[in-house]
Amino acid sequence: MSEEERAFFRESDPLGFILFRRNCETPEQVRALVDAMRESVGRPDAPVLIDQEGGRVARMRPPHWPAFPPMRVFGDLADRDPAAGREAAWINARLLAHALIDVGVTVDCAPVCDVPVEGAHDIIGDRAFSRDPARVADLARATCEGLIAGGVLPVVKHIPGHGRAFADSHAELPVVDAPLEDLQATDFAPFRDLADMPLGMVAHVVLKAVDPDAPASTSATVVRDVVRGAPIGFDGLLFSDDLSMGALAGGMDDRAQAVLAAGIDVVLHCNGVMEEMVAVAEVVPPISYVAAQRWALAQAVRCVAQPVDVVALGARLAELLRSPGA
Repeated sequence: MSEEERAFFRESDPLGFILFRRNCETPEQVRALVDAMRESVGRPDAPVLIDQEGGRVARMRPPHWPAFPPMRVFGDLADRDPAAGREAAWINARLLAHALIDVGVTVDCAPVCDVPVEGAHDIIGDRAFSRDPARVADLARATCEGLIAGGVLPVVKHIPGHGRAFADSHAELPVVDAPLEDLQATDFAPFRDLADMPLGMVAHVVLKAVDPDAPASTSATVVRDVVRGAPIGFDGLLFSDDLSMGALAGGMDDRAQAVLAAGIDVVLHCNGVMEEMVAVAEVVPPISYVAAQRWALAQAVRCVAQPVDVVALGARLAELLRSPGA
């Protein structure tokens, strides 16, 4: 980190940090960066997040880290053998956690719980387990449990569903015009089944059937009536998706305020541009009491990882993925 960054983090005291591929060169370098980040805020337990899903969304990559498969691989295996798919998803997540904890990362922005539909934008694609909501929920839970067993908190995403989007929210705002009944039966279903998980991420996607005027991430109606309400019932800590994505409009200060006004607990800003981070920090208040309680409950879920035979687990995962038809 630069001295400017150290001073900014010391003054603004963010809840935590998130790493991207640009931040991950070698294990030694990542450990040093993570230590420096936590030192800058004076909190050795400050969360450090990463998007390490596997497949094309992996910030830590070979040759220094293993290549993990995309989630669709486990869905395809589960279509043939549900128990094998579930076991493979758990092992994969446990190995992911082992790699993350080794460098000090404590939160993985995974699993993707979206349910893709025919013709949707490929931004989700093979990041999703399946087009079957029940299969998605089953494998996502196995993934969450594997991460937690390895000492890493999962973040279920992208609530209330990005699989039906025909645009990439990194570049523009997707608008979903499906009826509410269809959304409840498919898109919301995996998140409803995983409503007991500690952390979730809300998508920059407009659901016209619920709020035609704002994406879920800035819609108090969607957060109150769908995410926190009966259709999903998620009561864990909610992060926004990245504020700097092209789906949102306005300055970073306006975006941050809109996210918090919608009822989301934590704003997430990811591009590392200092001017934008300063603008966000100037308008974001200290974490609310309710959000702090949710974060405390999440921390209580995170366990100390028990020793594991990584080689044996890797061999078992390879065996499962080589099963007939794999």
